[in-house]
Amino acid sequence: MADERTYALVTPLRDEAENLQRLSAAIDRQTQLPLAWVIVDNGSTDATVEVATELALTRPWIRVMSVPAEPGRPKPGAPIVRAFHAGLKELEELKAPTSVIVKLDADTSMEPDHFERLLAAFASEPRLGIASGTCLELQNGRWEPVAVALGHVRGAVRAYRRECLEEVLPLEERVGWDGIDGFKANLRGWTTRMLPELSFYHHRPLGVRDGAPAARWRAQGEAAYYMGYRFSYLLLRSLYRARRQPRALAMSTSYLAAAIRREPRCRDADVRNYVRQKQRLRTVALERAGRTNGSTSRA
Repeated sequence: MADERTYALVTPLRDEAENLQRLSAAIDRQTQLPLAWVIVDNGSTDATVEVATELALTRPWIRVMSVPAEPGRPKPGAPIVRAFHAGLKELEELKAPTSVIVKLDADTSMEPDHFERLLAAFASEPRLGIASGTCLELQNGRWEPVAVALGHVRGAVRAYRRECLEEVLPLEERVGWDGIDGFKANLRGWTTRMLPELSFYHHRPLGVRDGAPAARWRAQGEAAYYMGYRFSYLLLRSLYRARRQPRALAMSTSYLAAAIRREPRCRDADVRNYVRQKQRLRTVALERAGRTNGSTSRA
C-alpha cells in the first residue's frame, strides 16, 4: 500500500548533463525529499550518465539506469515514454510504494516547497488524478507563464496519483501521450488539472529539440488527428495561436495531411468520442465560463 503524502520521481533524459546538475540542486533543496528518484538515460553522448552516477553515490534514494536508444530517427515522444515506462518498472523493483509518481524533465527546476505543496493538493482532493504547476519560461528577461490548451496538464513536471496512473498505463509512445492519458483518466472519473498556485521553471523553450521552428506545431497537428480532434476545433486553435506565432498554422495542415494519408487513430474509441464531445462549441463555452467564475472542471 502506498504511503500517504510521499512521492517518487522518474526522469527520462538524453544529453542533459548541465540541466541535470541544476535539477538535482533544486531537488536537494526540497522541503520534502522523494522516496526514490529514477534517472533513465536514453542514449546520451555527453556526460549525463557520469553526472547521474555521481549524484547516486551520495544520495541513496537515486537510481540510474539506461535503456537502448532507438536506431534511426525515433518518432517524437516515443523515447521519452519508453524511458518513463522503464523507470516505473524500476520503482516496482525498489518496492517504494509512493502515493504520487512524477514524470520530471531534466530541463526544469522549482521552488523548495514545490513537491510539498503538490502533495498537499493531492491530499486535499481525493479524485485528483493528474496535476502539474504552471510552466514558466524566460522571455525578455522575465519568467512568464506559457499558454496552454484549456484543461491540459504540462508533461514536464507531470504528477500522477498512483491509482490513476495504474488505470491509464501503458502510455502511448508518441506525441500526444500527455493528452490521451488525461482523457483516459477523465473517463475513469479522475480530475486532471493545472494548479494555478504552483509553478515550475522550464529552462529550454518548448519545441527547441524538434528541429525546424514549425516542427512542434506539425507534431501537434498529427497528434490531434490521432486523438480524434474535431478539425473545426483545431482550426480555431491554430488561428488563435497564429496571431502571435504564424507557424502555428502548421497544426491544421499537418492534421489534414494525416487525414489524407489515412494515418491510424487512437484505438480507444471511448477516448476519441470523449475528445469530440469536449470540443463541441457549447461544451467549450461552458468550460471557459466556469474557469472565468473560478470553478474547477475536468480535463
